[in-house]
Amino acid sequence: MAGGAIISTSGGKEYPGKITLFVFLACLVASSGGLVAGYDIGISGGVTSMDSFLRNFFPLVYRKEEEHTSTNQYCKFDSQLLTLFTSSLYLAALVASFLASTVTRELGRKWSMFGGGITVLVGAAFNGAAENVIMLILGRILLGVGVGFMGQSVPLYLSEMAPAKLRGMLNIGFQLMITIGILAANLINYGVVRIAGGWGWRISLSLVAVPAAIITIGSLLLPDTPNSLLERGHADAAKAMLSKIRGTDDVHDEYDDLVAACEVSKLIKHPWKNILERKYRPQLIMVVLIPFFQQLTGINVIMFYAPVLFKTIGFGDDASLMSAVITGLVNVFATFVSIATVDRAGRRALFLQGGTQMLICQIIVGTLIGIQFGTRGVATISKAYGSCIVFFICVYVAGFAWSWGPLGILVPSEIFPLEIRSAGQSINVSVNLFFTFVIGQSFLTLLCHLKFGLFYFFGGWVLIMTVFIGLFLPETKNVPIERMILVWKKHWFWGKFIADEDVLHVGNKSNVGGV
Repeated sequence: MAGGAIISTSGGKEYPGKITLFVFLACLVASSGGLVAGYDIGISGGVTSMDSFLRNFFPLVYRKEEEHTSTNQYCKFDSQLLTLFTSSLYLAALVASFLASTVTRELGRKWSMFGGGITVLVGAAFNGAAENVIMLILGRILLGVGVGFMGQSVPLYLSEMAPAKLRGMLNIGFQLMITIGILAANLINYGVVRIAGGWGWRISLSLVAVPAAIITIGSLLLPDTPNSLLERGHADAAKAMLSKIRGTDDVHDEYDDLVAACEVSKLIKHPWKNILERKYRPQLIMVVLIPFFQQLTGINVIMFYAPVLFKTIGFGDDASLMSAVITGLVNVFATFVSIATVDRAGRRALFLQGGTQMLICQIIVGTLIGIQFGTRGVATISKAYGSCIVFFICVYVAGFAWSWGPLGILVPSEIFPLEIRSAGQSINVSVNLFFTFVIGQSFLTLLCHLKFGLFYFFGGWVLIMTVFIGLFLPETKNVPIERMILVWKKHWFWGKFIADEDVLHVGNKSNVGGV
């Protein structure tokens, strides 16, 4: 079987599975880092569709947009400088994630969040006060550094604080905050576009300081995770914290597993080198391919450039922003579906269902646009026809929001053992951000050249990734994070990479049950 689930721990005794108020509040505060990432995703597409913003910073794009409607709609926003405004954030975040890995490991998860929040506050000031493109891009780079730090630390923090049976639900809180951040950005863009004088974009760009202040102040109040405390040599504090977050003193089995994992971790002096070892091959491949595939779902075509995309296919300024608000609402509410089902239905079921749904919608949207615009990119669409396109885009967004969106963050953050967890998460974040940059930088050019075929292009990748998940991703729901290696040992393909002696420190492999 390709999938498997572990439901028991050492000696057949389960870890404490309830969620305490302390853990809920800590995870809620940490998850707020997702507001920053989401707001950044949602705000850029909105401001780049505002005429006042384009006139000030990208006059060539503005003039092209104002040309007669006979202009090829696919190509009128094609500008590498314009896309650099959006994608420079993700290139900066990629570089920062490597530094964040060291900070997260040596100082703890909370201080990585704090550093990211401070950097975002400075970037927000630059963007809000920008007088030229250089200030804009510098501000985006500073925002990117903050996003890199939070993308590295927040998912690890959530996975380590959560009880095994509720890890999926609490970890997806980060993705939920991302979707709320996107929706907030869309609503703000829709509101400020009407401000007389055309300076509303300054409000849009500077308000990222609000979620940044929340995570900056909140991180100072957060406790360290037991895993991080042990990793840094604070054994007594780790045990006390484990008892506090589980709401019971009966944490001996879980603590013993954490200690065993920490002892293995201490033997690893060069995690970036050790992560290449054969026994970590399954996790390494997953942590590269899952974020790679996540970006090739095409979701950032929608989230980065939704207003631009809707404007391209015939919506007016206000209508394009409102359509982006609608997709943002769908994104938020569909994420709750994932929160409610991920620890019951499991990761694999959501991946497979969501992938199928996205594939169908991409084929339909590509066909609808192709029928109307053809390859010349010249057409005027009716309100009903445009609404039909928006509907299927919303169904596509829903499929992503309860599958590849949250699970693309959850699964990579929960599969690595402690000794290489920070390095593994850094690779995950870096791959994700690199391809976010690539897609963000190339989308408008791809749209110009591939036209409606761009949706078929992404649909082909969704087919590939769905088959990959069906064959190679084992089920990880309800598995204690320090015993995750047993899942890979049991898998029909990955088991050949893991020797029996590699799992001795976590107990008898017969504790793994197939489903």
